[in-house]
Amino acid sequence: MATVEECRAALEKLVEQFDEISEEDRARHVVERRLACHISDLGMTFYGRIHRSGLDPFTDAPPQDGRPTEVKITIASTDLISMVNGELDMARALFGGRVKIDASLGDLLRLRKLL
Repeated sequence: MATVEECRAALEKLVEQFDEISEEDRARHVVERRLACHISDLGMTFYGRIHRSGLDPFTDAPPQDGRPTEVKITIASTDLISMVNGELDMARALFGGRVKIDASLGDLLRLRKLL
């Protein structure tokens, strides 16, 4: 089991990796969505926002604007770190039950093209 700080660092790295996606691909596949990443073994949830300009840094405080999160990801701490480091394939983790994503079908298809 990883620590909260290790998970926070992995999410910061994910934000940096998202910045490397071309503007053209983001324009084609990204719509603004609120994200919640629940780290199941730590009982901790981080919140972020994806939009055409990028991925905002994750925080442990829910958004105060009252809007719901449209994409909810549940993952174990070690799997999060492995996925961000490229050691765990998202599709395999999803189909193997190691990652759960609660989102609309359209959002899942868009995210698949970005991850």
